[in-house]
Amino acid sequence: MQTEVPTSRFAAGLGFAIASAASFGLSGSLARGLLENGWTAGAAVTVRVCVAALVLLVPAWLALRGRWGMLRSQAGTVLLYGVMAVAGAQLCYFYAVEHLQVGIALLIEYTAPVAVVVWMWLRHGHRPGRLTLLGALVAALGLVLVLDIVSGADLNVIGVLWALGAMVGAATYFVVSADEGNGLPPMVLAGGGLAVAAAVLGGAGLVGVLPMAANLDDVSYAPGTVPWWVPVLALGLVTAAMAYTTGIAAARRLGSRLASFIALSEVVMALVAAWILLDELPRAVQLLGGAFILLGVVLVKLGERTIEIDETEGLPVV
Repeated sequence: MQTEVPTSRFAAGLGFAIASAASFGLSGSLARGLLENGWTAGAAVTVRVCVAALVLLVPAWLALRGRWGMLRSQAGTVLLYGVMAVAGAQLCYFYAVEHLQVGIALLIEYTAPVAVVVWMWLRHGHRPGRLTLLGALVAALGLVLVLDIVSGADLNVIGVLWALGAMVGAATYFVVSADEGNGLPPMVLAGGGLAVAAAVLGGAGLVGVLPMAANLDDVSYAPGTVPWWVPVLALGLVTAAMAYTTGIAAARRLGSRLASFIALSEVVMALVAAWILLDELPRAVQLLGGAFILLGVVLVKLGERTIEIDETEGLPVV
């Protein structure tokens, strides 16, 4: 069945996607301040997730409206989302920014749309259109430029591997978020996933698997210093609670592939945040690579003007 994406639905989805990207884009720079102040990546991620889970507890409970059976039947989905899309993606990203510039780590993570396209093709048989494939190739070329391999620049392999781990988590986030077939309201999926992530990360910290250390001194950024609780609350409220909720709402209106490509605007937000908060800006060739990656947003949008609704899978495809 061929249908055009309703204008109002697309506009709402685009608004949610931009809000989510702007929120997520602050996380790396805010976290870097904590990490350089003596916080471990595990502690920063755990506090961020716990704050967000507490904030969404009541809204998620109200959105569920007593439908506990739905939550039980979709426990696997919530568990996957919490472990991979929240805990895994955030932890890998925070470890990546310990070794790489914020913008570079995020540009590597946001090759996730390519992984989403491949997954949807192999798993569900949703063959992408030519422009979607072209967008994936352009993004891959952009990644080569971002890594600055051609000029022989020093490359922190550990940081790149952590960023690629974050990419897998981000791809999982887009795929699971777009699945309306599970019936879970966005607030419930976000709140449940954050609660699962908080439990997993907290448990790992308690048994000593995940190093935990925090410093309650003021945190320094390029514009000045702030109390430690300012970036902590911003990480939890803005870059987690708000970001995940609006991200799920966007993915369900746009589909996983289109939402993942539009979310590449997070890279721009992150670069601006890193410039303002950390006085950090990638080299010219890396910025060019970022432009190539962002070009995928335009190409995939052109490739997904018409969407076929697969009624058996409940997911939008080209």
